[in-house]
Amino acid sequence: MPRLTLIVPAYNVQGYIGECLDSVLGQDFTDFEVIGVDDCSPDGSGAILDAYAARDPRIRVLHLTENVGLGRARNAGLDLATGDYVLFLDSDDTLAPGSLAAIAARLDAADDPDILVYDYTRAYWDGQLLRNKRSDLMSEADPKVFSLAERPQLLDLLQIVWNKAYRRDFVTRHGLRFPPGYYEDAPWTYSAMIAAERIAVLDRSCVLYRQRREGGNILHTVSRKHFDVFDQYDRVFAFLDERPELDRWRPALFRKMVDHFLTILERPGRLPRNARAEFFHRAAKDYRGRLPEGFERPPGGRGYKYALLGVDSYSAFFGVTRANNVRHRARQGGQARIGRAKRAALGMFYRSQLRMPLDENLAVFSAYWGRGYSCNPAAIEAELGRLAPGVRRVWAVRSEHRDRVPKGVEKVIVGSREYWAVMARAKYLTNNVNFGDTIVKREGQIHLQTHHGTPLKTMGLDQAQYPASTNMDMELLLRRCDRWDYSLTSNRFSTTVWERVYPCRYTTLETGYPRNDVLLRATAADVVRARHDLGLADGSTAFLYMPTHREYEKSFAPRVDLPKLAEALGPDVTLLVRGHYFYKPTGRLAELQASGRVIDVSAHGNVEELYLAADALVTDYSSAMFDYANLDRPIVIYADDWDTYRVVRGTYFDLMAEPPGAVATSQEELTAVLGSDAWRDEKAAELRAAFRERYCDYDDGHAAERVVRRVFLGEEALPPVVPLAERTPAPSPAEALERAGRV
Repeated sequence: MPRLTLIVPAYNVQGYIGECLDSVLGQDFTDFEVIGVDDCSPDGSGAILDAYAARDPRIRVLHLTENVGLGRARNAGLDLATGDYVLFLDSDDTLAPGSLAAIAARLDAADDPDILVYDYTRAYWDGQLLRNKRSDLMSEADPKVFSLAERPQLLDLLQIVWNKAYRRDFVTRHGLRFPPGYYEDAPWTYSAMIAAERIAVLDRSCVLYRQRREGGNILHTVSRKHFDVFDQYDRVFAFLDERPELDRWRPALFRKMVDHFLTILERPGRLPRNARAEFFHRAAKDYRGRLPEGFERPPGGRGYKYALLGVDSYSAFFGVTRANNVRHRARQGGQARIGRAKRAALGMFYRSQLRMPLDENLAVFSAYWGRGYSCNPAAIEAELGRLAPGVRRVWAVRSEHRDRVPKGVEKVIVGSREYWAVMARAKYLTNNVNFGDTIVKREGQIHLQTHHGTPLKTMGLDQAQYPASTNMDMELLLRRCDRWDYSLTSNRFSTTVWERVYPCRYTTLETGYPRNDVLLRATAADVVRARHDLGLADGSTAFLYMPTHREYEKSFAPRVDLPKLAEALGPDVTLLVRGHYFYKPTGRLAELQASGRVIDVSAHGNVEELYLAADALVTDYSSAMFDYANLDRPIVIYADDWDTYRVVRGTYFDLMAEPPGAVATSQEELTAVLGSDAWRDEKAAELRAAFRERYCDYDDGHAAERVVRRVFLGEEALPPVVPLAERTPAPSPAEALERAGRV
């Protein structure tokens, strides 16, 4: 029997649950079990739980067949608990290091109390940490164990269940269960605290309570769901009514109930405007029905609001709170004025266009900050033309990149009159990065964020932990992300990262990356043509070298001596180099380029054609490896500065432990790998297969169709994803040439 059982319910938390479980499994105290409860989550939360359970026997997973809500999911986990103590941990929160050891030690020191209360810290999205404001109540001064009567102020803590360890036989003896609803912590917390005979505290912040920027719980929603609070206090007082020996707690619980009602009434953004009066009258009814004999109202203005509830005078209560509401509206008005000032800066023409109706058949596309026609937006634009030719498709590009848009594709220059017109009136806006800050997201517009890679390196909010690699204003970044309606992903791994580092209100579409469709649908003729266009000889081996950018380096430093590598590999090998423009054709490099032994493809407009032409990819930390893996061709990692890169830039997994193929850490090793069969041997194939299983979830050749049907045509039933084992990628160059009869 373990000392501790941690119950972790999961619903739509795939971006957070891995971090939660890592914080538990990384504890130095090991005598525990984890019961993960998949509350029929529609995202990948259940699969993530299963993956962790497969690696650690201390984790058991329960998959519910229907969504029952947080409280009843906890009950399901409680039924499986075997530990001496039960702890509840929400799956988007984490444990601070050393917490379980501290909890276990305090339980031992206090001789197994009914309840141990420990502290928590609010962890905000911008990195700010703020300890519980009532941490003063966590004093461990003697006695180690006490009754609630000795410290009644503990009832003033936030009514949450996850800052306590409960002795399991105490929970069973009192029949503690979570009710359905949205304020389910209140009846459990108050019932447990007043029933406990022996309580202890731990003056340590054990839980990092994640404060999501958007959403996450009922407190961030305007909804009638807040009426649930009445049912929950019905349960609190029913528990009290069944136990006359606890009746001394009636005044304290009445005060907590009324304070809770007033909080919901007073806080903006909770009740719909047309429900406030109804809520007040229901609160007044419960006030009068539960008013303890001899109850003394609190002093001052708070007590006056108690009195207004007692006489059910909503009009008078509204007068008391009007000043606060006026101040809130003033703040909102200030934000609106800032928005109007920004719109005014865009110019009279843009403002006039913003007042015009949206064009339901106009779609604007852009990629890489207006640098041309490419990536996921290009693939989506082409598919939209096939499935919905009536939709006008316009590309937004910067003036210096206008020639990168194919002939026949309509374009506007960023900043021009035409640009502001289409940005103001287009129904659909698609980009693989964010549009500029001056763009106003109109009601009714649909913003599709496609992204442009699978993240090995840290992104979004996580970049704040690596200041050497970014000086990004995170608040400004998230304001841009607030405009997204849809976010594309090509694998479950990306989904969990994007949803955590861009915590905004959008819908994730696990469709695959449209740009990779060609890698699954290209024919042998397409591969031969791609090689011919690059001037590759039929019998040659082409290695595509694609190093990534290092934001923390002030200037570019070539990581490979290209002439030396080309000379060592011999005349039958061609290096396709998609790198920095500082690879200038000087000296021997110029000669090799002239002979076709080294080909600079940095300016090539279609990287997917380069993938088709290459026999293998050589890269360091570029997201190209995830795309190229869809071809099931060899990948070589050249990681001469991995230790520096992962510390300075930050990464999501250890590439050296989970590479997609052979690894070299010096030019000598790289030469040896490429000069032998190590780049394509059985070991490399095994590594690639495992990599593909992890990261090639959805790229099956039909991603663009799924996106267009879902976003532009509004269809819910989409073509299913073809399983990885059933996909047939484009043939390798050798296979393509053989089919063409050229070898």
